Amino acid sequence: MRILHLLASPFWSGPAENVALLALAQRDLGHEVTVAVDRRRVDIPAEEPAVPRLRELGLLDEGGLELSVKSPPWGMWRDGRALSRRSVDVVHSHFSHDHLLARWGRPRGAVLVRSIHALRSLRASLPRADAYTVPARSLLPKLKALGRLGQVLPALVDSHFEPATDRPTLRHALGVAGAPLVGMISTFQPSRRHALGVEAFAKLREQRPEAHLVLIGDGALLEDTRRQVTTLGLASAVTFAGYQRAEDFARWLRALDEVWILGLGNDWSGRAAAQARASGVRVIAVEEGALPDLADARVASPTVEAVVSASLSGQRAEVAHPTNAEIARTILDLYGHG
Repeated sequence: MRILHLLASPFWSGPAENVALLALAQRDLGHEVTVAVDRRRVDIPAEEPAVPRLRELGLLDEGGLELSVKSPPWGMWRDGRALSRRSVDVVHSHFSHDHLLARWGRPRGAVLVRSIHALRSLRASLPRADAYTVPARSLLPKLKALGRLGQVLPALVDSHFEPATDRPTLRHALGVAGAPLVGMISTFQPSRRHALGVEAFAKLREQRPEAHLVLIGDGALLEDTRRQVTTLGLASAVTFAGYQRAEDFARWLRALDEVWILGLGNDWSGRAAAQARASGVRVIAVEEGALPDLADARVASPTVEAVVSASLSGQRAEVAHPTNAEIARTILDLYGHG
């Protein structure tokens, strides 16, 4: 089967890694798979670009699509024409821009599938496709209410993520220690609630004075968060690890005792929670997207008290998360029913 994924973003963030892992798993099952991304926006100051990563994985589509929300109308027209001439069996679109383009330029005989990655995309004006995916079970009733066929596309997890074999030695190598060692692993943006996390961490230290917080990532609110840490007198108890990628990120993650996920961005599949669980790390998470199914302890409301209570609860949950191959097979089945 020839599968073309459309992802109108230049960033290796949000759904991009999940899409790439799905494409890799589909390729491993014997299919021809490529991923087209935004080729117009090349100046990306704050985030890692997707093109080098996809090229390194052998997944980058070179079919000439600009695939950008910044394209002028004639650019979209040109993309539609180029897409209509492609010889593929499935067009799997991931953002609204992709979906509209695929509606206009669907190749003859191709199945069109749309993945919804965030709640805001699930609305009555959702363009028609043969089938859909949503990132969490809680969204299936909303999809059904719109009269659309679909299923859940869970977070896929890279093989880098596995439990530490010697956590004390790993922590020594990274220069961190804590009891517990808590992490937040996301872009510094309002939806991720870093300010809440830092405030809750200050409160946690009143009962767990040896606790240490590791903040992994970068973004617009990084300096605001640094100032908050300093103001609260937490500088010696907080490590800003910066943006980490691939195995370096996995090493930092498996060094932690628990991860706080206090909000989601463009990807409601809870991929960070799935990665943490695969690494043997306890997950404290708000009830958004797929996080309730992946959390050890849930934060019913985003308050300092709720976060601290969840952290101190010691709760552990058993979660049977599907493998990447299992997820890929269910999506291939969905294509066949389109």
